[in-house]
Amino acid sequence: MKFLFASDSFKGSLTSAQTIELLTKAARQVFPDCECCGIPVADGGEGTVDAVIDAKGGRMVFAEVHHPLINEMKKIQAAYGIIDGNRAIIEMSAASGLTLVPESKRNPLFTSTFGTGELILDALNQGCRNITVAIGGSATNDGGMGCMKALGLKFLSADGKELSGVGSDLASVCTIDTSGSDRRIKDCRFTVMCDVKNPLCGEKGATRTFARQKGASEKDVEQLEAGMMHYRDLIHSLYGINCDTMEGAGAAGGLGAALKVFLHAEMKSGIETVLELIDFDEKLHGTDLVITGEGCTDSQSVCGKVMQGVGTHAKKYGIPCIGLSGSLGEGADKILDFGIHSLHSIINKPMTLSEAMNNAETLYYDAAIRLFRTVKVGMETSIR
Repeated sequence: MKFLFASDSFKGSLTSAQTIELLTKAARQVFPDCECCGIPVADGGEGTVDAVIDAKGGRMVFAEVHHPLINEMKKIQAAYGIIDGNRAIIEMSAASGLTLVPESKRNPLFTSTFGTGELILDALNQGCRNITVAIGGSATNDGGMGCMKALGLKFLSADGKELSGVGSDLASVCTIDTSGSDRRIKDCRFTVMCDVKNPLCGEKGATRTFARQKGASEKDVEQLEAGMMHYRDLIHSLYGINCDTMEGAGAAGGLGAALKVFLHAEMKSGIETVLELIDFDEKLHGTDLVITGEGCTDSQSVCGKVMQGVGTHAKKYGIPCIGLSGSLGEGADKILDFGIHSLHSIINKPMTLSEAMNNAETLYYDAAIRLFRTVKVGMETSIR
């Protein structure tokens, strides 16, 4: 019996690697002679770099970059991964993420993706020419100006002054000077991990959909949206590209648009990119059962998340797949249409979220034992 374990992390309680360890221990308790293979996975969000580095034997690189509150001139250490010597995997949240900004200072009028651009620049300096950027969890709504500024582009006001590249600068951009952009960019292939389909502007755009959760007031939202519309129109007039018809342009406060327009990046599903990077389909060969999972399975799990990707790939090869998650929320059953045969929760009695998270390791292991015993019963029943 060969098992393949490929679960997302349970944010705040269990890493993807820990789920593999616990599943392996439980499987061998019930099936002493089984073969277990585990692959850390992520969907382009938190943990993506760790998962890819783990699977591919790459290395972690640290760079000093600017904090999202760019005008405070504060530096932070941010990490990204390099695999195969030439490919960089960057999580923009490591340099420009919302969690880096204290709640009292969160306001996308004053944050920038400059640090993300510095990570790309560092990857270029390391010799990477194949660069993948995961763009979830941002603190920003700057249209990607900060990121591009770090790579040598200049965003100029009407009087010719270079803007710092924060959200409040969007309305002031009159000229985009690309003459100083890093020349190595033309030799690069850029890929963006992005499952967000939002356009740049409008009710479903970057600002109106995401800015409030980044600290913007209603007044701030109106200012940012007006600025983003001006920025959109400028890009359209200069490059003939309408960012409101570009899926994912509104991701990470418009960073998706900048990466596409200025770096000619290819937009790809986060989980599909990760599964491709870690050679997931090769790991499926000879597998009898796949077990996946996540912190909470609900209606959002079919929007480019780990379980959807893993289940879909397992289904392609006719391999059954079971989900073991922290909890099952509204709409969880939708995942059953994507190669997941059965769903299980680690919760074994009424408890608070904090209680579940504090005891996640024990709850997960006990649930895994129950799951494998159920699998064994199924096998014995089919033999009869």
